[in-house]
This record gives sequence, structure tokens and C-alpha cells, in this order.
Amino acid sequence: MTTRPLCAVVLAAGEGTRMMSARPKPLHRLCGRPMVLHVIDALAELHVERVVVVVGHGADRVVKTVSEDAPEGVHLDFVEQATQRGTGDAVSVGITALPDADDQDGDVIVLPGDTPLLRPATIAALVRQHRSADAAATLLTARVADPYGYGRVVRTADGRVSRIVEEVDADIEEREINEINTSIYVFRQGVLAPGLRRVVPDNAKGEYYLTDVIGVLFDAGYSVTALEAADSMEAAGVNDRAQLAIAEAELRDRTNERWMRRGVTMLDPEHTYVDASVQLGPDVTLFPGTILQGRTVIGEHAEIGPNTRLIDCSVGEGAVVASSVGRQAEIANHANVGPFASLEPGSRVAEGTVTGPFYVGTAVD
Repeated sequence: MTTRPLCAVVLAAGEGTRMMSARPKPLHRLCGRPMVLHVIDALAELHVERVVVVVGHGADRVVKTVSEDAPEGVHLDFVEQATQRGTGDAVSVGITALPDADDQDGDVIVLPGDTPLLRPATIAALVRQHRSADAAATLLTARVADPYGYGRVVRTADGRVSRIVEEVDADIEEREINEINTSIYVFRQGVLAPGLRRVVPDNAKGEYYLTDVIGVLFDAGYSVTALEAADSMEAAGVNDRAQLAIAEAELRDRTNERWMRRGVTMLDPEHTYVDASVQLGPDVTLFPGTILQGRTVIGEHAEIGPNTRLIDCSVGEGAVVASSVGRQAEIANHANVGPFASLEPGSRVAEGTVTGPFYVGTAVD
């Protein structure tokens, strides 16, 4: 298997009108982290030399947030798609940030910024298949019971991927296909730009479809392969608040399972909410209704809950916090807080303190 330079283009320019929000779609949060950063987190676990984020709607906000909170060690570039003319146009804009777009003998991962459930292992498997087949393009597909709304993967009689047809452009027979395009690809960099230049907006939406590059490459005699996702949920996009809630629940389940396997007890994982940025020590116990957000850190052997919400708080070893709320507060080792305590920003509960019920902690001078 060849080992070529690997870069990525993340498409995060869309307005996301179905979110019904003034917040740019890529910045809607799951487990406390903007969805586009979940995508970049997954890429960070691969040997990706550069990640180009294509921004558009709310560009300044997206650039600021991603720049501030991106994982360490990721080389980020931002390119603005001033007018949204389709995914093909977005990728054409994005690859301008890559060196020698036509000549570089590398590979480019292209994926949308609204797929926060995509696992690093799945991206790695896609890259491996692409390289082992020495393909010009490899796409991640999925088989679903109801393919309505998705682009269908059209294959030849011998099973080769020949093109992708969007729902609005598909005929009756093509709409019966249940293998869908997930909009996640790996392209050989040297053929991507020439392929994009041959795409025309000859479709119902009048847009430049990235999906058309697959047909262009196939017709030109290049090898196009596909990897079927083992779990179609990984590639699920988030387009509205209902889908956001579904993705949040899936991501929360993964987060909770990871912490339980690291020695944290959750009496009711379905009703325990832990942000991706929270840190938990060994032998921590979380009771039902616990919500831990932001940069909260919980020391070993601490007990939190039930019905407790802590935001950007520090809780010491062996402390107990019951039925209370706190924001930017510090609870020292072996303190006992609550029930029904309220800790204001800057407040501190000293080591071994028992606050009793209805305690109000105020900022320490």
C-alpha cells in the first residue's frame, strides 16, 4: 500500500436554514463542542498534514471558534466560499489552500462539517482501501432502509461504482437503490482539480455537485472504489434540531461508555450528561440527573448528584455535591455541598466544609 501525503477539506460553509438559528450551523454544539470540531477531532487522530476548512455563512464566527478550540498539532487553513454554488464549488475553493493542486501526488479527504459521529477508525479504513486499490476516488457509502433524500450510488453490472445521482435528479429505478452516498470521500489530489473543472451545473438545483466528479473520473477510465460503512449512523448528517438531538444522544452514549470503561460509575447513564471537555478521575460516582459542562474537572472518589449541574467547576478528591448548581466554582477535597446549594462564579468551598442545604457560595475576594 502506498503512503502519500494526506490532507483534508472540511465543508462548513452552509447556512443550515433548517436549524432555524442565527448561529452558524457548524457551531451548533453536541456534548458541549461545536459539531465541526468533532469532525476535526476525528481527523486529528490520523496523520493529516493539513486541514482546510471551507467557511461561508458566519465565516468570522466559525474561523474564530475553530481556531481557538481546535485540537493541538492540527495545521488549519480557512478558505471562504463567498457564494454557495454547491459542494463541487466548495471543494474547488478549498483545494486552493493545498500546494500544487493539480500536480501533488497526495490524497485528499473531503467530508462535510456536519457529521460529528464519524469515527477516526472509519476514516482510516477509507484511506487504507483507497490506497490499497490505488484508486482515483473512494467514497464511503451506507445501506439504509429509507434512502429518501440521499444521493444514490449507481454501479455497473459487474459492481463497479460509476456515478452518484442525487434524489431530485434520480429516475424511478435509481430511487429504488438503497446504497447511499455519505458525502465522505478520499481523492487522489492530482485528479481532483481537473475532475472538478469538468463539472457543470446541469441539474435540478443548478449547482456544481461534487458527486458529479465520481462520474467524470469513471468515464475517464479512472478507478473508483467504495467502502460500505459498518454503522450508517456514523455518517449521519445534522440538518435540523431533531437530528441534532439524535446525534447528541449517540455521542453522549459513547462518552459515557468511555468514562465507565475508565473506572467511573454512572448509576443511570441515560440520564447522565457529560461534555466532551470534562475530566473525571477514577472511582468517581455520578448519580442520575448529573450534568457536567465546559471545563469541569472532578477529582477521584468524588460523588456528584443526583440532579446536579456544574459548569467550568473544579471538584476535589472525595468531595460530595448533591442536588446543587455551580458555575466557575471550586470545591476542595472532601467538602460536602448541598442539597440545593448554589455556587456563583468565583466561589470556593474549603476543604472538609459541610455547607448544609440551601447554601449560597459567593465570589472570593
